[in-house]
Amino acid sequence: MNMFRKTVFCLVLLLAGAGVFAAPAQTGAPLIVGGNFSDRVNTQQAVIFDQQARDAEIAALNQRLKNKDFAGTIQRINELASKNFLDQRFYLLLAIAYDGLHQYSDVVYSAGEAIAVAPQDPRAYVLRAQAYLQTGDYERCRMDVDKALRLNPKSQLALKVKRELDEKTRAASALPAGNKNHTPAPQWLIMYFLAIIAAIVIFVYLRYEDVFRRGPKTAFSRREVEVKEQYDFLRQIGEGGMGKVYEAYDKVLKRKVAIKRVRPELVRSAYVREQFLAEARMVALLRHPCIVEIYTVIESESSLYLVFEYVDGQTLETRLDIDGRIPFSEAKKIFDYVCRGLHYAHSQDIIHCDLKPGNIMIKEDGTAKVMDFGVAKKSMEGDTGARTVAGTPAYMAPEQQKGFMRKQSDVYSLALCLYEALVGQVPWSVKGFDIATKRVYPPSRLAPGIPKEVDKLLEDALREDPKERIQSIDEFWSRLNAIQPLPEENLEKTHY
Repeated sequence: MNMFRKTVFCLVLLLAGAGVFAAPAQTGAPLIVGGNFSDRVNTQQAVIFDQQARDAEIAALNQRLKNKDFAGTIQRINELASKNFLDQRFYLLLAIAYDGLHQYSDVVYSAGEAIAVAPQDPRAYVLRAQAYLQTGDYERCRMDVDKALRLNPKSQLALKVKRELDEKTRAASALPAGNKNHTPAPQWLIMYFLAIIAAIVIFVYLRYEDVFRRGPKTAFSRREVEVKEQYDFLRQIGEGGMGKVYEAYDKVLKRKVAIKRVRPELVRSAYVREQFLAEARMVALLRHPCIVEIYTVIESESSLYLVFEYVDGQTLETRLDIDGRIPFSEAKKIFDYVCRGLHYAHSQDIIHCDLKPGNIMIKEDGTAKVMDFGVAKKSMEGDTGARTVAGTPAYMAPEQQKGFMRKQSDVYSLALCLYEALVGQVPWSVKGFDIATKRVYPPSRLAPGIPKEVDKLLEDALREDPKERIQSIDEFWSRLNAIQPLPEENLEKTHY
């Protein structure tokens, strides 16, 4: 696409979204590059800017974009962020500016952040689809443009990208047919592949012979189970993107359990259901005192339940909601247990993929357990990662937001959790964060009682490039254990 068409694309996008940009932003809501907004703790102490000033800055930034001052737009947003002048609309503006500069990897990142804070806004999906189209990632492009059209079927920009995508994919698929000098495959090669296919068919039949013989009425291998016959559901104790969690009582084994009922739409597809069950069975093999155990999986044609060990206590997220932050000496003990659990999971080549304060359970005796491996993935040696986006955006590593999960991704999420536990906020929401370099503000300067060695530990664990990051939970764990708490910890003063 030439520069004229690119400029028209940006202007039309801005004019189409003028109504959204004019909508009042959440006053004082801090911008989080990680993809979320942390307004749980100490937000009342943040600097609050006049809404009129915010709207004036947004209008000025829009004018810069209309004037094709893309670099100036990015520079101005960074200047505002350095002064704690933050607005969640910056993400979409950054994506448009990077699009004008043809920096498509930055477009993907900024648009992904915009989607995380405003998932119902189709413009960010269109921008990211456009970037994927330019880089030749047609599969992700089609996913984003389809999502944009579901949100706004009349979006002319999305329809335009879809037409260009269809043209490029048709052209690519037509290349072999247009080769007039194509040489037919040798007869021996055809016979070779037919023999392989026949061998696969015979193997599948022998392996699942009993299923074929049972006929269509009994071929469904899942046994219908009425879960309420075995469990008394006492109360709902949580809800997430995958489903609702209940406290229940096992009438057969006479014990409390936690039961997650997976949302039916997530397991409606037979392929997705089998994939989900395979991952659940994989995680069910984990047996460690620092990991909440999966007891069993109960399934039927319409439902899927995961039965977990019930743990008395509170999540780290709840604890931070109440206390704001945790002293280093106590956080060190909690994260010692977290590191133990993750170290064991990684030794079994299992990546958690969704580590966050809400998935760290603190028991009444001060010990901790890692829970909810619901989106965990199997790590394969030599693999670059499982190519699917899963997890909570605010705690996902940069490569994880692009669909690549590694063990280093769990290190990144672990460091984010420790930072929030010590400071009370994720790094992206505190004053002093550099949005351009993604350099976090040292936690020892934000709250008292945090040793300076923690600054270096978290800096090394939060590097953007996974190859430059701390490479293993074991390394993170050993460095954390080597840091000694300061003699006194005063929790009264904080930086923010």
